[in-house]
Amino acid sequence: MRLFPFVVCITFAALAGACTVPKPSANLLAPTEAQTKLRSIQSRTFELTDRLVAMRGIMGVLQDLGFVIERANEELGLVTAAKFAEPNFLDVVEITVTVRPQDGGKFLVRVNAIFNNKPVEDAEVYQNFFAALERSLFVNRG
Repeated sequence: MRLFPFVVCITFAALAGACTVPKPSANLLAPTEAQTKLRSIQSRTFELTDRLVAMRGIMGVLQDLGFVIERANEELGLVTAAKFAEPNFLDVVEITVTVRPQDGGKFLVRVNAIFNNKPVEDAEVYQNFFAALERSLFVNRG
């Protein structure tokens, strides 16, 4: 009978020790080389007069590409949109675009696309978006 409390204590101690949470490494949030490369693919700098011009161009391009604008906040320089991808209409493409002012009357536009909850890493997708945005901004300026 004395053995039972001892076994219970040992079992409890073993289970408690197995439930400890590992400490995160110091570089958990440090950018990797792949993340830095993707960020450079997702970003372009444009010479514009103000953020509103960029936001209108971005929303126009997204709508031309079949996206539905979900949110647009000029103060934050943020546009979010989504669309169902063809041919399987169960697939969803979500896109977030940020516009941040830079020195010298320039604005940094960064696009982040997600396909079915996975980041889009194909450079051609971003190049196509920026090409359409450049055409839109040129037409609106001219």
